[in-house]
Amino acid sequence: MRKALDTLYDAAAWAAAFFMVGVLLMVLASVLGREFGFNLRGSDAYAGYCMAAASFLALAHTLRRGEHIRVNLFLERSGPKARHALELLSHGVGLFFCGALAVYSVRLVYQSYTFNDISQGNDATPLWIPQVAMAVGAVVLAVAMLDDFILHVRGRAHERSKAAADELKLIE
Repeated sequence: MRKALDTLYDAAAWAAAFFMVGVLLMVLASVLGREFGFNLRGSDAYAGYCMAAASFLALAHTLRRGEHIRVNLFLERSGPKARHALELLSHGVGLFFCGALAVYSVRLVYQSYTFNDISQGNDATPLWIPQVAMAVGAVVLAVAMLDDFILHVRGRAHERSKAAADELKLIE
């Protein structure tokens, strides 16, 4: 199961990288279009869609690597039992909000598809298409948060943190 989850997080990260290249290509096409006198309709909108997709798809991988911003002020000053309780509380709250984000993101895609929403720009893209990447990223983030929560309940979160720290030392 661990290998499948890590593969899911890595796949989402690779998809995020793909969309970052998409941002580059759209911005480059827009710049070159201005320089050589042609207009690529919707390039700004597509760059925005790619940026949103890259941002959401990278969230789970970033969480699993321990690279999200954390404020450890209370955790560092508390004992082992209080620290464990605070970790469980914070992960439970995070799981709730990530789950809500995933549910409402999927619902947004469904509603955009059902109502045939299209973008207001000159590209007239059906909005459910770029929203799918956001919803997938939100769902994968909720899975990663659930994974992290379960690791904390089982007391194995320190193993993951140690492995991430060892990997970071190898990079430096």
